[in-house]
This record gives sequence, structure tokens and C-alpha cells, in this order.
Amino acid sequence: MRFMVIVRANAESESGCMPDEKLLADMGKFNEELVKAGVMLAGEGLHPSSKGARVHFSAGKRTVIDGPFTETKELIAGFWLWQVSSLAEAIEWVKRCPDPFNGESDIEIRQVFEAEDFGAEFTPELRAQEERLRAEMAAQQP
Repeated sequence: MRFMVIVRANAESESGCMPDEKLLADMGKFNEELVKAGVMLAGEGLHPSSKGARVHFSAGKRTVIDGPFTETKELIAGFWLWQVSSLAEAIEWVKRCPDPFNGESDIEIRQVFEAEDFGAEFTPELRAQEERLRAEMAAQQP
């Protein structure tokens, strides 16, 4: 099972405040544990929303909204993509994670859909397309 592990933003991360050396070292050590255990597939920190944008879709129209965005609690500061056997295993890994910010913080865990989750609507043709695209993406990786 794959899980997206989402580090929720806070006022500190949205202000552009960078982590100190200790937190970077602690996160580096944690990421090493994840990699050695075969859990971590990807992981990145994100710039604050002031450097981003949203595209709103409504009735066929697209509207671009520049950051920053006001609802900090709904924003993402970073993420991991993990391969684990269960939600319970993902929770155990998150409980070992260094606190991402000084003070309070939240990390959300969400399971990633797999092809079989879509049922009959995910036709053999759509499955073949998905497999082809995944192979193309893998071939483009350095």
C-alpha cells in the first residue's frame, strides 16, 4: 500500500522560516531510516504558498489565484510518499518522525489509490494507458 504523508503548514512555514540545522539533521536521519527500511518512495518540502498559485475550475472556466493563501491549516508544507503494508504501519512511522516545527504541528496520512481500487470503470484500455505512462515516467528519471 502506498500512502501520502502530508506535513501540514503553519504560520512559521508560511512565513518562509527555514528549519534549523538540528531539525535538518534529525529529518535526514529519519529519512535514512525510511530509505533503509524500503519505505520511502519520495519526499520533499514545499515553498510557502506566497510563491504558489491555485487554478480554480468552475463551469469550464479556469481562474488563477496567486498566493499567499489565508487558511494556513489547510496548506501543505511538505510530503513523503511511502510504501508500507498498512495504515497502522504508516502511523507507527509518523510517530517516530521528528516534530516538523517548533510548537504544534500536524501530519496527515492518506492512502494512494491503486488501479484495482477503481473497479470495472478502469477498463483494460485505461489500465494499459496507465502502465504505459508509468513506464514513460520511469524512463525519464535520471
